Amino acid sequence: MPHVTSADGTKIGYDRLSEDGPALVLVGGGLDDGTENVPLGEWLADRFSVVNYRRRGRGDSGDTAPYAVEREMEDLAAVIEAAGGRAHVFAASSGGALALEAAAAGIPVDKIAVHEVPYLLGDDMVAGWQAYVDDLAVALDADDRDQALRLFMKLAGSSEEDIAGAEAAPVWPALVALAPTLRYDAACLGEGPPPASRLAKVTQPVLLSTGATVDPHSAGLPVDFFGAAADAAAVCLPDAQRLTIEVAGHVADPLVLGPLLARFYTG
Repeated sequence: MPHVTSADGTKIGYDRLSEDGPALVLVGGGLDDGTENVPLGEWLADRFSVVNYRRRGRGDSGDTAPYAVEREMEDLAAVIEAAGGRAHVFAASSGGALALEAAAAGIPVDKIAVHEVPYLLGDDMVAGWQAYVDDLAVALDADDRDQALRLFMKLAGSSEEDIAGAEAAPVWPALVALAPTLRYDAACLGEGPPPASRLAKVTQPVLLSTGATVDPHSAGLPVDFFGAAADAAAVCLPDAQRLTIEVAGHVADPLVLGPLLARFYTG
């Protein structure tokens, strides 16, 4: 698989799903090794030159210490350079926070679509977020990756039964391997709420999509969690569009989201 070299020398793995049409780079979210966006990328491959990459610390991508959000911005910039120098971006979940921070910092992106960025709103949720960040650091500093995953799942609204079921599932070891990157996603989300002053610097058109219902595995979240977060972020962005789609699940169905993204990028 091909790689690009980021500014700090880190090798970042990527796949080019197609080569015809405007460049489009896909950015994954938390606990994703680059596979979650593949079905969406394949749907869009007939219309765009799609590049799907694996963020640092995931899959075959390197993980040079010390971590900083700025290093992840440089990773995205290196992938965009390989894609042709400029690109549209689609980013899922916490990857959306990274993509918006990169745009605010001047990374050469065109239109940006983000799906269900988990910004935190309200004093109680922000306090819970800050407690999670602290507890996550303690778990990862002790190399207790299982506990890090439990903390994340609880934050994401999973029940104790869901967490126990996940621990017993065949996928758990793969998630354990990705657990250190939870700290990276937390850094991308910063203090929790949408970073108003930085989002105000994003002059590109931004589409913020959310599902009409919360993922069944996140039933502990407020019903309007992602919608309220997207609405709050949209207020901060100079050129924002909001989209609610009839899907259940945090990973959107490409047959539903794909046509809407294609219209946004080409419109």
